Amino acid sequence: MSDPKATVTGVAAARVGGGPARGPEYDRLAVFIGKWITEGHTVASAGAASVKITASDVYEWAPGGLFILHTAYGRIGDVAVGGIEIIGYDPEKKAYRTHFFDSEGNASTQELSFDEGRWQWLGSNVRCRGRFSDEGRRFVALHERSDDGVTWTPTMEITITKAG
Repeated sequence: MSDPKATVTGVAAARVGGGPARGPEYDRLAVFIGKWITEGHTVASAGAASVKITASDVYEWAPGGLFILHTAYGRIGDVAVGGIEIIGYDPEKKAYRTHFFDSEGNASTQELSFDEGRWQWLGSNVRCRGRFSDEGRRFVALHERSDDGVTWTPTMEITITKAG
């Protein structure tokens, strides 16, 4: 919960013009912008068979160009899924951060990092690692989870392909 004594800022408080300047950190996020088709599968485990994943994803700049709004709609097996993600850059911490809200009522915050051509989302017990190829038109990723914070188990393998 936010500090009620904190200074209220932003458009909602009619305090504008004091935000961060858009630097190269924001430009790095531009590779995500567009409409994408997601295809893949869950990774079979002792208690569950692998099932097909299909989805459509849209990544677009929010007003001001400092955040990305990512909407996703799809299916994991026979279950309809979806969610929204907000991606931004925290200039004070010099780190990307994401906030994801899914169709089952879950909310999570993850750190997003870029290193040697690889993007990684890292949350308290989940991570996703992937790379762009084909001149930014394809992204292959592996999602994993950890019950102990040490051992990671693959959960999904996906490829997103730019549709527009």
